[in-house]
Amino acid sequence: MIPKHDLTVFIVDDDASVRDALSLVFSVRGYRTAVFSGAEDFLKAWQANWMGCLLIDIRMPGMDGLSLQDRLIEMGSTIPVVVITGHGDVDSARRAFKAYAIDFLEKPVDHDKMIDAVEQAFNSQSSMRDQKSASEKATYLHDQITPREQEVMNLVVGGYHNREIAEKLSISVRTVEVHKAHVMSKLNVDSVADLVRVSMTRR
Repeated sequence: MIPKHDLTVFIVDDDASVRDALSLVFSVRGYRTAVFSGAEDFLKAWQANWMGCLLIDIRMPGMDGLSLQDRLIEMGSTIPVVVITGHGDVDSARRAFKAYAIDFLEKPVDHDKMIDAVEQAFNSQSSMRDQKSASEKATYLHDQITPREQEVMNLVVGGYHNREIAEKLSISVRTVEVHKAHVMSKLNVDSVADLVRVSMTRR
């Protein structure tokens, strides 16, 4: 999991008093915050490596919060979003959730619910980063495997026994065992079950 101090609550609201109040709520609880007066200001500053949660108001001058959600998705952002609004309605909520919002909170915001939503967003962000790291590691390890070892691995994962693999590849059972041992060593696994798990991580 990513340490909380490496995650930021990005607050986007056109009302300065709301920004200050929300920032204070999070700061006193040990959260790092960054505030923006509108969607355009946030997009100008946005960096792809930002980690944390985006807390956005729906109704703002210029680009509204829902449009900001859509724009971030187009840009490939995976940062989770919590929507806050003083003008909630079913259509807005539906659109927010379709754009992968973690929660949709109406003003005046219940602070406990807001903290819970942000924590859920943080956990989501951490899980995505962990999955990405696991996938990148699996890809690196797979790249160390030779084409013949890959063939053996695919058959092992496919449920074939050593003798069946030997017949399919026209090699000896002993050679299959050697290739299989090399694969498991390179992928740092101790069992066929782990081998299956690692092979699925890369997909």
